[in-house]
Amino acid sequence: MTLYLQAADYAMWIIVTKGPKILTKLVDNINVSKTEDECDERDHKLLQVNAKAKLTLVCGLDSKEYNRISSCDSAKQIWDKLEVTYEGTNQVKESRIDMPVHSYELFKMNSDESISRMFTRFTEIVNSLKSLGKTYTNNELVRKILRCLPKNWEANVTVIIEAKDLSTLGLDELMTHEITMKRHEDVE
Repeated sequence: MTLYLQAADYAMWIIVTKGPKILTKLVDNINVSKTEDECDERDHKLLQVNAKAKLTLVCGLDSKEYNRISSCDSAKQIWDKLEVTYEGTNQVKESRIDMPVHSYELFKMNSDESISRMFTRFTEIVNSLKSLGKTYTNNELVRKILRCLPKNWEANVTVIIEAKDLSTLGLDELMTHEITMKRHEDVE
């Protein structure tokens, strides 16, 4: 939904995350809310962005979910309610991250596994962590993969570490190397 809102209209995304701008006027050095009649064209555009954001969010919900958010006045209120419902509080998010972090930390290549299969499993773990807000640099990911490779890759890993900049090394290069190794085994 985040990507959809950002792509549809980035101003909608800002309204969803920051809330609508409260339209005010200065009366006796005090900010008071404007009435609808006092709003100008610019104010109406801001109100329309909030309405578009609300509509976009509501259209993605079933009737049960709609009932949960129907009392919300702004897109931000809707988003916040949905976020707590589906992602939970920060404490819930932290506990959800624990399992994939544990899988990441203990990740090893299985003895009967190809590099591409291992890479698929690894990517699934990394993607689940990313969706929960936990990210790793390319350098960290490459180093983790290199540490997970079996003993018969030890010489190759040493060469890769010495010859390559691990921050720019693509994990697909390891798969290419595996294909080359298989080709050599087939020739022999």
